[in-house]
Amino acid sequence: MRDERVEKLADLLVNYSIGVQPGWKVVIRGGAAGAPLMKEVYKHVLLAGGHPLVMADLPGIQETFFRCATDEQLQFIHEPVKHIYENYEASIAIISEENTRAMTSVNPERRLMHRRAFEPVFNRYLERAGRGELKWTVTLFPTQAHAQDAEMSLAEYEDFVYRACMPDMDDPIGYWQGVHDRQERVIEWLKGKDAVHVVGPETDLRLSIAGRRFINCACDANVPDGEIFTGPVETSANGHVYFSYPAIIDGQMVSGIRLWFENGKVVKATAEKNEAYLLKTIDTDEGARYLGEFAIGTNEGIQKFTGQILFDEKIGGSFHMALGTGYPETGSVNKSAIHWDMVCDLRKGGEIWVDGELMYRDGNFVIG
Repeated sequence: MRDERVEKLADLLVNYSIGVQPGWKVVIRGGAAGAPLMKEVYKHVLLAGGHPLVMADLPGIQETFFRCATDEQLQFIHEPVKHIYENYEASIAIISEENTRAMTSVNPERRLMHRRAFEPVFNRYLERAGRGELKWTVTLFPTQAHAQDAEMSLAEYEDFVYRACMPDMDDPIGYWQGVHDRQERVIEWLKGKDAVHVVGPETDLRLSIAGRRFINCACDANVPDGEIFTGPVETSANGHVYFSYPAIIDGQMVSGIRLWFENGKVVKATAEKNEAYLLKTIDTDEGARYLGEFAIGTNEGIQKFTGQILFDEKIGGSFHMALGTGYPETGSVNKSAIHWDMVCDLRKGGEIWVDGELMYRDGNFVIG
């Protein structure tokens, strides 16, 4: 049965998030389970006058690659992939896993080897995006696997996803334009500020945003959206933080993460579950122990953890930080093969102070 929400989401992605222009080359990436949305996106890119290219993953392809590839093959990057990141005007990614744990038993060293080889291509992608040469967006098509992670039926999860992406189904673009305007007032207040102090359960962390730019996220990149973020000064983080929710990377779930920072660097890290993987990942390279992102989630339609970072980092009343590479448009200069988001709930006893003034308490902005 046709779901009109799929077509509306495709329209939002192509004509608002990306704003595809005639003649643009647009790559559409995703898993085979996301075919209904990929086809609608393909159609809307054509209607906008663009040139769509679909790159679809078959079930089990990634697992086969990491189990069978030699070291040489793990480090090989195809020239057409490099060409796309270097020359295309837009990228639309659709997360649509059929098994979110398929990579769990893959040797992490093999994942790290491939990630390091891809790092120059990814950094070039970020540089072009930061200069406005490449527009990108990423969303999720609901599958049974994602629904199970969220502990919902597929029908419940579909409702959750589409409500989060399009809270006003009659005018999704108008809704996100309103979110942009509200968040822009906070960003204006933050301009010229320096010292950030985050306080919460098992959390007392200070960092600097001096000279850095906050980005207003209102569905022009991630869909759903609802956050403001920046790249903190690389050597500024001092203190400790406890992340309320599990952090997931490469299909691995790490729970109860505690990090201690000195002069920007993680000097101690523990986890209640999967600590070995945490330690291995933050030793990927020098930049992996430094922050590339500091952000505040603002999407009030997302109130629970689902195990999918695209939604979890937007939880209204949370903040998140990412270890590893930062976004150049914020002023960040941190480079790494990883960008690992970790989320902390501030709705019960959390505060954010900026230059000695209370900005945020118990999950709400308190500035005028």
